[in-house]
Amino acid sequence: MLFSLQKRVAIACMVAFFAVVACQIASADEDMVHVISGVVKHVDKDSKTMVVKTSDGTEHTVKWTGKTSWEGTKETGKGLKEGSQVSVKYTEKAGEKTAVGVKDVSKDAAKAAQ
Repeated sequence: MLFSLQKRVAIACMVAFFAVVACQIASADEDMVHVISGVVKHVDKDSKTMVVKTSDGTEHTVKWTGKTSWEGTKETGKGLKEGSQVSVKYTEKAGEKTAVGVKDVSKDAAKAAQ
């Protein structure tokens, strides 16, 4: 069965449209910012990663970069240590979590307890 040129162009446009929409949906999921709170179980300053254990027992490995913002601790993870209570905002791409912002809430909790 032969399609007219007009029908072939219309079909090609629809396929291209749906391909673009699918890519945008996938991209939006990767750019979404997530938040976890928990206790730092391990810090590897050489690889710029930390393991954060949340209250449900899940351990999340999160890396940081030069673009990561820090609050309540020295920049670039220098003040980050095991046992610290943190809140981490991160994005996830291809299964790798990258911190957008890290807040050491241990100090806030200590102040509130006093």
